[in-house]
Amino acid sequence: MADPQSVRSLLDDLRAESDALDSLVAGLPAERWAEATPAEGWTVAHQVAHLAWTDHQALLAIEDPDAFAAELTYAVDHLDTYVDEAAAQGAQMPAATLLEAWRSSRARLWATLVAQPPGVRHPWYGPPMSTAAVANGRLMETWAHGQDIADTLGVRRAPTARLRHVVRIAVRARDYAFAAHGRPAPREEFRWELTAPDGSLWTFGPDGAEQRVTGPALDLCLLAVQRRHRDDLALHAQGEDADAWLSIAQAFAGPPGKGRAAAGPAGSALRPDGGAS
Repeated sequence: MADPQSVRSLLDDLRAESDALDSLVAGLPAERWAEATPAEGWTVAHQVAHLAWTDHQALLAIEDPDAFAAELTYAVDHLDTYVDEAAAQGAQMPAATLLEAWRSSRARLWATLVAQPPGVRHPWYGPPMSTAAVANGRLMETWAHGQDIADTLGVRRAPTARLRHVVRIAVRARDYAFAAHGRPAPREEFRWELTAPDGSLWTFGPDGAEQRVTGPALDLCLLAVQRRHRDDLALHAQGEDADAWLSIAQAFAGPPGKGRAAAGPAGSALRPDGGAS
């Protein structure tokens, strides 16, 4: 059972991550909401609409599980278009209306998650999730879609300690990533040694593991949410399984995405954190 204090800390980090992204888009002129992001077919408006919609889905799962079950059935029947359709519908709103819709949905979700009793689990598109897992997933998605928006706007986002939540999902999803690619999970445990934004070391897994992944925590996050190709990141693997994982890592549920093409020498003007050098 998660410590209520740690769940509240996670929820506060979720709110801080949302507020940071809000500050990027709040002052944008309407025409910039229509700019294409690196996600094929998605504008800035699509990105924000997706976040608002996912918050709404999480609220539905908590407050009306039967209605969410019906939604889940629809999702299974429309797997290829389900997420894109919702984003496209939301993106049709005027920018100011969409921004207020996102602010409202995330505020309602935050308040609902804070009020959840310890030990409860909530239905979702995969296995049921704890309150902490719901918050962690929302933070990961907010950061990931925020990266698309930052890239579009040419903004360098300073990495924060909140990235530890994204790293934790990526590490815990190791076996899922292999399964999503039709591969058996490695028998050996991994060791991750990652440089945090403040220069300290974040470690996961047994110290003596032969399969190892090292590098900046930011780079692992960018890889696991498929916002950068591994060739453009300073991540290193020791061991065949660890090397394979760097090519398939994902911190999100569902089938593997297309990922991003390697920038190569032509993309060297763009820093790995999404800002102009």
